Amino acid sequence: MLSIVRSLRQKLAKTKSGFIGKIAEAISLRGKVDEDLMEEIEDILLRSDTGVEMSQLIIERLREAIRFEKITEVERVQTVLQDIMQDILIQDYPETESLFDEMTVKPYVIAFVGVNGVGKTTSIGKIAYRLTQSGKKVLIIAGDTWRAAAIEQLDIWANRAGAAIIKTQTGADPSAVIFDGLSSALAKGYDAVLIDTAGRQHTKDNLMKELAKIERTIKKLIPEAPHQALLVLDSTTGQNAISQASHFNEVMPLSGLILSKFDGTAKGGIIFNLKHNLALPVRLIGVGEGIEDLEVFNINDFIAAFFSGENKENTDEN
Repeated sequence: MLSIVRSLRQKLAKTKSGFIGKIAEAISLRGKVDEDLMEEIEDILLRSDTGVEMSQLIIERLREAIRFEKITEVERVQTVLQDIMQDILIQDYPETESLFDEMTVKPYVIAFVGVNGVGKTTSIGKIAYRLTQSGKKVLIIAGDTWRAAAIEQLDIWANRAGAAIIKTQTGADPSAVIFDGLSSALAKGYDAVLIDTAGRQHTKDNLMKELAKIERTIKKLIPEAPHQALLVLDSTTGQNAISQASHFNEVMPLSGLILSKFDGTAKGGIIFNLKHNLALPVRLIGVGEGIEDLEVFNINDFIAAFFSGENKENTDEN
């Protein structure tokens, strides 16, 4: 049976080969440690969505290490660079309790926000599956009433996950659907409620106002809810993800991020960029299309999978 780290390493293979692989190739081709190499590495970091400020920070630390250790071997540069990047991730992503271990109240309400096409529906389905597999009674509320396809897709995922679903016809008032769903959850003793919201373009004021109305509706029935408000971001989005998070956070205070499609992008630097610019933890990462392909973001497991050598065996059988 594969360990968590080895399994995660396989799922992140494409992202890892694109991000770390480009840096390794540049170092190998350059053949010497000079300023041109520093500029090339910085360019790769920028093109991998690491962000301007974070890229500069990484390069500054790399230059300092090269000067301090008097590094002249190109092979050593990659090792030092990865050490620097790991240290930054550990500093930015301290160990946190798993989202699933935090569900100590009933019903535990999670609201999901995000623009269309980011993988919100699939993320909800995967979380529902994880919860039902652990024996919890789960209700999904189809609050995205603007698109018929959104309701249909969520219904399919609910069936796959073994979760109940509250839905209505296209064009209905989302807040009314959510009110009915939460009322049912309270009456029937559901353990967890997962609320989908419309794929709101964060630049459209009327849709953002609707999201604020949804939050007020939730609090009418459960004042302390939502217990989590998770923003789903497409890992290939790049810098626009920062803007999305800032706008959504103004309307419904966010508690964390879900990075979807992290297995299918060469732009692995987004993990650095997001935490540097947002005071929000990455709680989950999507690493495939299957119903089980959603991983709790554990910094130690992530580092071991993302930075370790392809042939290096990891003995951690978590």
